Amino acid sequence: MRSFDELFAAADQLRTPVPVVAAGGADSTVIQALELARRRGWVRPMLSGDPRKIAEMAAGMDIDIAPFEIIEDEPDSAMQAVRCVHEGRAQLLMKGQIPTPSLMKAVLQREGGLRTGKTICQVVLMEIPRDRRTFLMSDTGVTIAPTPQQHGEILEAVIHVARRLGCPTPRIALMAATEKPVEAMPETLAQVELTARAEAGEFGPCSVQGPLSFDLAYTEVAGARKGIQGDVTGAADGMVFPSLLAANLTVKGIMYTANCRFGGILMGTSKPVVFMSRADNVETRLHSLAYALHTLS
Repeated sequence: MRSFDELFAAADQLRTPVPVVAAGGADSTVIQALELARRRGWVRPMLSGDPRKIAEMAAGMDIDIAPFEIIEDEPDSAMQAVRCVHEGRAQLLMKGQIPTPSLMKAVLQREGGLRTGKTICQVVLMEIPRDRRTFLMSDTGVTIAPTPQQHGEILEAVIHVARRLGCPTPRIALMAATEKPVEAMPETLAQVELTARAEAGEFGPCSVQGPLSFDLAYTEVAGARKGIQGDVTGAADGMVFPSLLAANLTVKGIMYTANCRFGGILMGTSKPVVFMSRADNVETRLHSLAYALHTLS
């Protein structure tokens, strides 16, 4: 799995900047991240938002926004930004200072949105430099309680991203609070079925194992101590969680307590969406941009 340093190096080699539009562009971290990406030759930035506020923020940070395309946000910043992607004027959509429900309403609109018919999910790329570990986590931001079909599509999305990031045969853990199927935990029974689908070749070359607890997916030591073996044990390239609650609590627990680097995108849309929290800093937005650029078809 490629590290963020490797993703940055790959983005630096782009021959042509990729047009990126930010919904809710009147945000200092969005403007700074896009300016840094523009200087490196990654993107051609577009901002959907209040032109006056954008100009004031840029001036306050001594950033010349002449190279930016400013899109009036009337009547709606998210709708205008999504339209740019739908019409092909931008190749990536970036979530700026805008609530997730507002952005998803625009993304999911039947006319002019970014629907594909697939389950839309957030896939976070997490890097723990201390352990030299890089792995994917999903769904950390959209689907509250995935159905079996949605779980399969989320797994498919994670496998696709892992391959784009350098893993031809991804090792994916189906996450649970136990490593054995238990009737009291229905998600573990569903995970056994999903594992069987993977073994039957439904998702192409990959190794899927579950249910697995986080320690078993993350470190070989836990597997050795518990006597749990498998290709995925201690070496997961991706982690697919049974619910938004489990995934979101886990990813934010790591984000705010570990020395880590991370970025997030939406999959299941017609183009990747740079998708993280409004509370994220410039570094995380830049990480997410480099990550999204690498997943473009």
